[in-house]
Amino acid sequence: MDHSRTPVLDALAAYHDEGQIPFTPPGHKQGRGADPRVRSVLGDAVFRSDLLAVHGLDDRTTSAGVLEEAEELMADAVGAEHTFFSTCGSSLSVKAAMLSVVRPHEKLVIGRDVHKSVVSGLVLAGIRPVWVDPGWDAERHLAHAPSPAAFAAAFDAHPDAAGAVVTTPTPYGTCSDLRALTRICHDRGKPLIVDEAWGAHLPFHPDLPTWAMDAGADVCVTSVHKMGSGLEQGSVFHRQGDLVTPIGLRTCADLLGTTSPSVLIYAALDGWRRHMVEDGRALYDRALALAHRTRRLIDAIDGLRVHGAEDFCGPGLAHDLDPLQIIIDLSALGTTGYRAADWLRTRHRINTHIADHRRISAQLTHADDETTTQALLNGLRDLAAHAAELGHGPPVDLPAPRDLRLEQAMLPRDAFFGAGETVPWDRAAGRVCTEMITPYPPGVPAVLPGERLDEDVLRYLRTGVDAGMFLPDASDPLLGTVRVAVEE
Repeated sequence: MDHSRTPVLDALAAYHDEGQIPFTPPGHKQGRGADPRVRSVLGDAVFRSDLLAVHGLDDRTTSAGVLEEAEELMADAVGAEHTFFSTCGSSLSVKAAMLSVVRPHEKLVIGRDVHKSVVSGLVLAGIRPVWVDPGWDAERHLAHAPSPAAFAAAFDAHPDAAGAVVTTPTPYGTCSDLRALTRICHDRGKPLIVDEAWGAHLPFHPDLPTWAMDAGADVCVTSVHKMGSGLEQGSVFHRQGDLVTPIGLRTCADLLGTTSPSVLIYAALDGWRRHMVEDGRALYDRALALAHRTRRLIDAIDGLRVHGAEDFCGPGLAHDLDPLQIIIDLSALGTTGYRAADWLRTRHRINTHIADHRRISAQLTHADDETTTQALLNGLRDLAAHAAELGHGPPVDLPAPRDLRLEQAMLPRDAFFGAGETVPWDRAAGRVCTEMITPYPPGVPAVLPGERLDEDVLRYLRTGVDAGMFLPDASDPLLGTVRVAVEE
């Protein structure tokens, strides 16, 4: 296919060149009605390109096929059979993928380290989760994606499960052995859905971890806004093989998606695909070299440890590691990742990605250069020099990995929509939770609707909040109280 073409961007340019006059939404009418104070911040170009996909970018019957051609080009670029654009982020895309393979009340084999969006799909659809425990690093208190052997054991115990969902790469950059996991699923005639939100870049360089379509996965969900050049909420999901039909996948996406998609997001996805096909190899040659140099220089700072494959990969751990995710252990500095992240933002205007009880992370992409990485290095060196001023703060009561797993006492849907009440956190042990409680980032729930709370997990979360943990989806983000099911 001709990857110099950008159907969405070309249609936008034609719309402007033709001087079309909209008597349709959006009501700002190419920015003419927007407050000048808003335009001074967002810019006129944003409003000029904010128009309808139908009755704007394309005609009433979409006969020009603008979006369809853009999706076909994206599929060709990455080797998928079909690609669908989403302007609602991978949080919607992964739900659509789940609904396309499993019916209400059927079973789905799922890694317990999934993002909260997967749990939301369980709640909405009434799916019965068969949880697969992650690979726990007890020394570092870190979870990696479950092993293929763990998924095989789950299928053997639940042969009626409709398929599987795995998250890889994790927000910590660790990756599953997708080829082995695909074989396990396909040997049983089951589809594999890969939540590859952090892997938009993987198809475009051979030195990056294997990406889902190359490994034979049936559906892959990717957040182009995370590691690519998409705008926020820009997501794509790819499909191949015979186990998930394109019509079924598109229908489920249409069920959940907006009828007013953002042309701005479509255009960015379209342009990113062309950029990657034409220049991706060279861009990631440079990005990988920059990442290796930056990792080495950070690791040389006293008190900082940059985790590599030697730490994260091996039996019971991860299969591979994305080197663009720089995970920094700073426990030797005597402070927490929460305090370090706040200090770097306040003192150096540096925003790190993950912050937990002992780590921070810096996400590099093809957009970084020596200027941005030098600013990061300067900030981290200053952090190490002033670590004594930060202090450690309240300790986080970290249970053993096995004690973080809770009993699934009710279906997530039944617990979420059932009768609930609010109780003090220190009286919630033994009760069934009706809400998600998710340290964020990375957004992996510590507690799900339907799980029975215990003292270990409650103490972990409560002491975590005191230390700086952020729980945005809890009914009480400070965890003074918890929502639990009413018991007769």
